[in-house]
Amino acid sequence: QVQLQESGPGLVKPSQTRSLTCTVSGASITFNSYDWSWSRQPPRQGREWMGVRTGSGSAYYSPTLKSRTSISRDKSKNQFTLQLLTVTPEDTAVYYCAASKTLILGATETKQYDYWGQGTQVTVSS
Repeated sequence: QVQLQESGPGLVKPSQTRSLTCTVSGASITFNSYDWSWSRQPPRQGREWMGVRTGSGSAYYSPTLKSRTSISRDKSKNQFTLQLLTVTPEDTAVYYCAASKTLILGATETKQYDYWGQGTQVTVSS
C-alpha cells in the first residue's frame, strides 16, 4: 500500500516562495512504477494540475504555472517537493500530491491516479 503525506507551512505571505513536501511510503520515488504529481484546488473551483516528476526523473509542468513551479525529489528521504515562487492570494488552495502508474499530463480526475495524499491547506495572505 502506497501512502503519501503532504507537509509544509499553511500560511504564507504574498511574494514569498512556498514549498510543500510529499513523503512517500510503500514505494520508491526513483523506480519507474509510479509518477509523482502535484495538483491543487482553490476555494469553489475545480482541481488544477500543477506538474509531475516521473520515476525516471523527468519533470513536466502546467504551462500556466511553469515559470513559477518546480518539483524536486530527495531520494534519501523518499520525498518530492513542490516549490511555487512569488505566491499571490490566487494561490490559496488545498494542495495534493498523488501517485499514478500511467503518466497523463494535466490529469485532475481522482480515477486517473492510484494514490492521493490527504491534502494540505495553503493560504496566501498578508
